[in-house]
Amino acid sequence: MALIAAIRKDRALIAEMDDKLPDAGHLYLWWLGQSGYLLQWNGKRVLIDPYLSDSLTRKYAATDKPHVRMSEIVVQPDLLRGISVITSSHNHTDHLDADTLIPVLQNNPGVPMIIPEANRDFVAARLQMDPQYFTGLNDHRSVSVEGFTFQGLPARHNELERDELGQCRYMGYVIAFGSYRIYHSGDTLWYDELPLHPELQGVDVALLPVNGYDPARRVPGNLDAREAVALGKAIHAGYVIPCHYDMFEFNTADVQDFIKEAEKESQPYRILRGGEYFSA
Repeated sequence: MALIAAIRKDRALIAEMDDKLPDAGHLYLWWLGQSGYLLQWNGKRVLIDPYLSDSLTRKYAATDKPHVRMSEIVVQPDLLRGISVITSSHNHTDHLDADTLIPVLQNNPGVPMIIPEANRDFVAARLQMDPQYFTGLNDHRSVSVEGFTFQGLPARHNELERDELGQCRYMGYVIAFGSYRIYHSGDTLWYDELPLHPELQGVDVALLPVNGYDPARRVPGNLDAREAVALGKAIHAGYVIPCHYDMFEFNTADVQDFIKEAEKESQPYRILRGGEYFSA
């Protein structure tokens, strides 16, 4: 089966990003596939949970859980330069991919990388870095880097898991910059306290997974389309942009279900194709 084509990729995508870079008055948000985004604002670039390789397809090729890719790789990671901040929300490879992040780190020396504090040693081992290199976050904590403030929130994947010190292993981030706030939930199921976090109220954009949870897949789950729309409504999100679909055949969703639900509930939304951007 042919891969789903990116609307723009590789050097053409980089050229578009570079063309928008001088526009300091607007945010630009490109979908890189799965839960990966590149946020660009005020001449700075934040790389959020990128997965830009076939490492999982190779890893599971000879198993009973093949990760058959559905969409093109949007951009080769060694093309990503001028990155101001990198984030990883948790340790699963589609959010912490060595084949993606090692070349990005090599091409952007000293770039800050924000991770859950609980995952510091794991991240350092996977990326072959000094554990002290990373900036660790937990819930009820924030850090400001390069003009962006990152607030940590717990994510449930499948549990609200914490280490022996009570630190979150799975997180979402509210990213505040200028007059904007964006919520990247990471991978999460619904939990009753989630929409009650005051940091989420009135975010401009909520980036939410919609692939749901099916135990037969034998992987942790996420919000489904109905839950993603309900969360957007509950936090009065300006827009919901769905993600975590159209990457692997065994663990995806039909984005049309999200569209129908969002329109039924009058929740503003945007659907992005790989390599396409949202601007505000």
